[in-house]
Amino acid sequence: MTQKKSDQPVQTESEVTPEVSGATDTADVNLPEQLEAARAEVEELRDSFIRARAETENVRKRSAEEVVKARKFAIEQFAGELLAVRDSLELASQVDLSQDSEQATTQMLEGVVLTLKQLDSAFEKSGISLVDPAGEKFDPEKHQAMSMVETNAVQPNHVVEVMQKGYMLNDRLLRPAMVVVAKAPAGEAGEDGPEA
Repeated sequence: MTQKKSDQPVQTESEVTPEVSGATDTADVNLPEQLEAARAEVEELRDSFIRARAETENVRKRSAEEVVKARKFAIEQFAGELLAVRDSLELASQVDLSQDSEQATTQMLEGVVLTLKQLDSAFEKSGISLVDPAGEKFDPEKHQAMSMVETNAVQPNHVVEVMQKGYMLNDRLLRPAMVVVAKAPAGEAGEDGPEA
């Protein structure tokens, strides 16, 4: 049998080796630079990832806090509208109805008092609390002074009379208490100084 010769020339080992070794020399020279560039890029991407993750966590926390605040104060408008109803019911419960039919007036008064208690219960469930500062020191954060009176019955800058009670919604003032504040009588202003 005879072998058929190929038309393509066959390269010897010595002819192939220089090309491979030349390519290796070029790759060896660029490889450390490429590796260093790749490491720098990885470090930059890592830093960007950490910053983005921290920012996302901050946004999540802020959003959660805003949701809590929104839930806590969601009924503020509703509560403001109910205050006038409560004031009216309280005034009606204080009316002396002894002049009319005793049974009718007693039933009406009981109904008003019961309604007032139910309303107070609803306020409590909604986080609304009463500000009734009678006898307390005047607090401009929670009280609105309507007038001042000279008196010895109460210490100066203390509430003498509550004209209209105030209300808090959780920790926020919904309406200040309207009060009359005591002041020292004019003749005694100098007598309260320190003793000698």
